[in-house]
Amino acid sequence: MRPPTIYDVAAAAEVSPSTVSRAFSRPGRVSAETASRIHRIAAELGYRANALTGVSARERTSAVAMVVPDVTNPVYFGLIHGFEAAATKAGYTVVLADTRWSMRQERTVLDRILPAVDGLVVTGSRLSDRGMRAAAGHRALVMLNRIVPGTRTVLVDTAAGVDAALRHLVGLGHRSVTYVAGPPASWADGMRWRSLLDAAPRFGLRISRIGPYPPTMAGGTAAVDGLLRDLPSAVLVFNDLVAIGILHGAKQAGIGVPDEMSVVGFGNVVGADFCTPPLTTVGTPMRAMGTAAFEQLQRAMSGDPMDTHAVVSLTARLMVRGSTGAARRRRTRPAVDGIRPAGPPRGSRTMAAESS
Repeated sequence: MRPPTIYDVAAAAEVSPSTVSRAFSRPGRVSAETASRIHRIAAELGYRANALTGVSARERTSAVAMVVPDVTNPVYFGLIHGFEAAATKAGYTVVLADTRWSMRQERTVLDRILPAVDGLVVTGSRLSDRGMRAAAGHRALVMLNRIVPGTRTVLVDTAAGVDAALRHLVGLGHRSVTYVAGPPASWADGMRWRSLLDAAPRFGLRISRIGPYPPTMAGGTAAVDGLLRDLPSAVLVFNDLVAIGILHGAKQAGIGVPDEMSVVGFGNVVGADFCTPPLTTVGTPMRAMGTAAFEQLQRAMSGDPMDTHAVVSLTARLMVRGSTGAARRRRTRPAVDGIRPAGPPRGSRTMAAESS
């Protein structure tokens, strides 16, 4: 006979496995009636909380976690490698968790992983600030590219990166830029748009926005339909995967890049210099970010008090490649696949910015 598992207890108690986990590791998150029933059924089945659910707040596991929204996204490769190298050198085992851009999945991941690690680093979170502070109350926690009051943060200087991209485009003669937005719940997306709004007046640029779109190549291909409605001189894109998707979609639609439209991405992912044309992008030092994240996590795990170094900002660098070029005289484009030039697409936002 195999020993009973958490799934056996969950089935007998008619609750989810994560509820059983909380009943043992975080009883305050489960009603007294439900917790009592779970413990009674667990005793009847002979179930004992295993290492995953039974770690108390005082025990050390010598494990740390990194939580990302999409482990297949190449933007996270350097981040994971930097974090893993620093953690391994310090004697920790690294647990990697993928939330699949889902708030529900993220909650489940945190519920299951918190008891099993000494600390964790979270990027691309969809949970509220309150939810992240609750997690930080149980284990040492560091946020990446998002500021949550009361937690340590490592981020990239988005404003400086946007400034560098706009300075480059203005130098090429562009007078307008369209921002292709990413997921609506993304903190990084909000910061990029805000930085663009703040910087545009200094460069005398007219800006607009389309989206949101999924943070994938397919999302970029879909964005081309919106861009065709009023083809912009230049686009600044949420991330490199969306930007690469735009390059593919533009080629299929007969749009010349950069002859008719310049494209700038964010991230400098693996492959950004392999596409055609090679992508100009705001490069983020992801491996350095992973290293810095572990250093901050070590501070938190050792009990160092929060201080002025609670937010670590890293410098972005513009990587100029073939997807940007001199602004061309605008031409009216014929219909492509049944799409004719029209006014701004639904959900778009336009702002005329005067130079200061």
